[in-house]
Amino acid sequence: MIETTFLKAVNASLAEAMREDDAVLVIGEDVAEGGPYGATAGLAEEFGAGRVLNTPISEGAVCGVAVGAAQSGMRPVVEVMFIDFITLALDQIVNQAAKAHLMSGGQLRMPLVIRTQGGAGQRGAAQHSQSLESWLCHVPGLKVVMPSDAADAAGLLRSAIADPNPVVFIENKALYFRREQGPEEPEALPIGSAAVRRHGSDLTIVALSRLVGDALAAAERLAADGVEAEVIDPRTLVPLDLETIVASVRKTNRLVVAHEAVRQGGFGAEIAASVQHAAFDDLDAPIERVGAPFTPVPLSPPLEDDYLPGAEEVHAAALAVLGRT
Repeated sequence: MIETTFLKAVNASLAEAMREDDAVLVIGEDVAEGGPYGATAGLAEEFGAGRVLNTPISEGAVCGVAVGAAQSGMRPVVEVMFIDFITLALDQIVNQAAKAHLMSGGQLRMPLVIRTQGGAGQRGAAQHSQSLESWLCHVPGLKVVMPSDAADAAGLLRSAIADPNPVVFIENKALYFRREQGPEEPEALPIGSAAVRRHGSDLTIVALSRLVGDALAAAERLAADGVEAEVIDPRTLVPLDLETIVASVRKTNRLVVAHEAVRQGGFGAEIAASVQHAAFDDLDAPIERVGAPFTPVPLSPPLEDDYLPGAEEVHAAALAVLGRT
């Protein structure tokens, strides 16, 4: 084990994949200079400008070039600086990348990874702070990955690059610089497999990305009052490891779902609906959902702090599902 960060893990996985396969390219705005947070730092120096391609500020053009490269046998890894701007490339992602394999009768493959990051808390205001993963989860043909720590980021990114299908790899900027322990040589992790971060018997908390740490903090607070919460990190939203979540709910009989995205229309609703369909008779209380309020992310620091869901909101939802409010 070594000390690392989420950002270092992403950088190391990109470099290792590029060393192993000359078909792996990195494409995006300022990637040769490291990108906005340094995720691609050093890659241009090692692999050259032919494989680390700076692009104009046009997300649609970047993703369009990457779709063509993937169809031609390359393995492009695109960096879209902020998930807010993935909106400018939705035609290329939704109507081209996600559908090429089907519409070509299986003749075309699409080994494309789109790395992007979202999340608030950095005073980035409404256009640089959103969490839009649920939009992408609605598109058949896309895989959506959302790791919560450095080890998973490394292992899942390796699997995403090796996948013959398009994968949107969503990072949270608030996780980038946290120091944590991780394996010196991370192994590829299977896409579609959840992780049980904490075992418990009184309720299940399913948390996404940054909220995993907050869910664990809330679980420790609950444990001080004699309540043992099980915390599950899906890691992958599409495909979703519903089996692991349902097995936990059948044991605990209660469920809280937490994410940073706006609660209305968030992926937590999909998880809640799927669990109710699969394990309705096992539920002893209504499912509680934690998410951001239905408003753009504020620029004002006090308002943004109040906007963000965290451990306090997860703890309150847990008390509600336990009937202790």
